[in-house]
Amino acid sequence: MDKKIKVLIVDDSALVRQLLTEILSSDKSIQVVGSAADPYMARDKIKQLAPDVLTLDVEMPKMDGVTFLGNLMRLRPMPVVMVSSLTESGADITLQALEIGAVDFVSKPKIDVKQGLTDYTDEIIAKVKMASKARVKQYNGHNQEVVQRNTADAVIKQVKPGRHFKTTDQIIAIGASTGGTEAIKDVLTEMPADTPGIVITQHIPEAFSGPFATRMNNNCQMTVYEAKQGQQILPGHVYIAPGHSHLIVKRDGARYICDLQKGPPVNRHCPSVDVMFRSVAQNVGSNAIGVILTGMGNDGAAGLKEIQDTGAPTIAQDEKSCVVWGMPGEAVKLGAADTIMPLKNIPGKLSNLIKDFYDSKHSSSQA
Repeated sequence: MDKKIKVLIVDDSALVRQLLTEILSSDKSIQVVGSAADPYMARDKIKQLAPDVLTLDVEMPKMDGVTFLGNLMRLRPMPVVMVSSLTESGADITLQALEIGAVDFVSKPKIDVKQGLTDYTDEIIAKVKMASKARVKQYNGHNQEVVQRNTADAVIKQVKPGRHFKTTDQIIAIGASTGGTEAIKDVLTEMPADTPGIVITQHIPEAFSGPFATRMNNNCQMTVYEAKQGQQILPGHVYIAPGHSHLIVKRDGARYICDLQKGPPVNRHCPSVDVMFRSVAQNVGSNAIGVILTGMGNDGAAGLKEIQDTGAPTIAQDEKSCVVWGMPGEAVKLGAADTIMPLKNIPGKLSNLIKDFYDSKHSSSQA
């Protein structure tokens, strides 16, 4: 018999503790070994019960969740899933938690908590299971469940890509999920201000994508936006899919623009990496670079293969440096990744590919 995943629930709300206990206990592979109403009780119960995974409320009395998380990840690193409210302040605090080392988060509605959490039953269970296998690192102090299983066809039909001339600007397309907010930051902070335009789909709720873009903008040499409808994609700029829409790259004459579509979820996600990658394959073709980073599931794997099939270079983050090697692993299985490498090496690889592209463009213009 497989060993059960031991979970400790930390939340100041007795109702939330009860609901999470019921939800997680409904899965035979999970055992809720205890709960705690504040971080001080949690500290003692971690020592007594040695849980495999912690669910941690963001806002708690005596010590806030982020402060507790920082202490925990410094002294006893372990997989943590944050439970946060879908508010702007909740989003910012949750992004801080992911930076410190939380594996993922689930959203806690402000109204009708019981129904809201119950609606996310499958997601909560899946994230706790995934967290139990995640790679967590020691913190040094420096740094809606959807039933449909659509493919990208539900949003953008697959067609044979047209010709793309070497005079067209380059576009970098990046997809990520679990662990991706920090992985994306690690890539973007190393890219110079004159980098070709970057489009990003990160699985993230609507309330979080704006604060995430602002957070990236404050850390990067490039200018980072939450993508807007019709926005032109320019060198030196980054466009992050909003949490409510698929981000599609379209051609408008000689320009590339952002097209936002509130289509059905694809691979259970809106925004979907597969949708964005397909649009890049069809409208950018061999002038693109596709990158898939850490994440749970398979969203983006098929789309990366479509980018590769146009002759564009593709990169997958390697297993060792991923929090979860789901999405990159699926891309590798499909043979969609030309290069598999540690996260820390991806910015340098991108810079070399960009240089090669513009060197070939320059030599072609002189021929």
